[in-house]
Amino acid sequence: MSVRELVVLGTASQVPTRHRNHNGYLLRWDGEGILFDPGDGTQRQMARAGVAAYDINRICVTHFHGDHSLGLAGVIQRINLDRVPHEVTAHYPASGHVFFRRLRYATAYRETVGITEAPVDADGVLARTGSYTLQAHKLSHPVESYGYRITEPDGRRMLPERLAAHGIGGPDVGRLQRDGELRGVTLADVSEERRGQRFAFVMDTRLCDGVYALADGCDMLVIESTFLDEDGQLAADHGHLTAGQAGAVAKEAGVRHLVMTHFSQRYSDPSEFERQARMAGYDGELTVAADLVRVPLPKRSG
Repeated sequence: MSVRELVVLGTASQVPTRHRNHNGYLLRWDGEGILFDPGDGTQRQMARAGVAAYDINRICVTHFHGDHSLGLAGVIQRINLDRVPHEVTAHYPASGHVFFRRLRYATAYRETVGITEAPVDADGVLARTGSYTLQAHKLSHPVESYGYRITEPDGRRMLPERLAAHGIGGPDVGRLQRDGELRGVTLADVSEERRGQRFAFVMDTRLCDGVYALADGCDMLVIESTFLDEDGQLAADHGHLTAGQAGAVAKEAGVRHLVMTHFSQRYSDPSEFERQARMAGYDGELTVAADLVRVPLPKRSG
């Protein structure tokens, strides 16, 4: 059975707290795991969350500030220590290549696993697999930063009542799906389009075109909400979003489930982030992320 869920490993911004680790998020997508922005302490958070090194197939780093990347050294070494039996691909801004290499080889260890480095230097498609397309869009932050978007191909849902009306059942259903036509009955006659799921990961950024491109029509949007609205000038100065801005983006983009994260240590009341996102007009499903929670992707619509 396929599993699609977000495992939250850490939710703090620049300074971790007693209750919030630095960033870290594992997206389970069917049989694959995509690790986003492993900050300091990610390896320990993985152990606490029941995430193993062999669960990681792909690593996506938005930018090279420490709270989003200092955990790379430990994670990469653990991948090698555990002799993960598959290749791991790492995406990161090309301008930070020197930082990735320093973290990859921060100390001596024995390399046993192939890690393919795939730097990002422009908006566009990074990878296509049988179950998703991975894209990147540039964000607006003091250092080069990219957000990531995963899109499942659209499919078709077979409609039992229409199949029965045309006398099609058993192995013939498979033949019709494979060939597109059976005894004059087309696939369109007995099925409807099933929209593929969409997931986006947006970290440190001001509002910009990339934010909206990533969020557009997403089933789940994971987005930084570093500041509350009353500190909007601080957010703009340091290249971040506020809770209200995150909510407004989700509303405008038609997001089904908004996951807010990357909180400044200055705030002690998480409920205020949700309140401000709601005040901005977002009325969909909303999670104010906490460390070690698991958030399932919404069921497919339609």
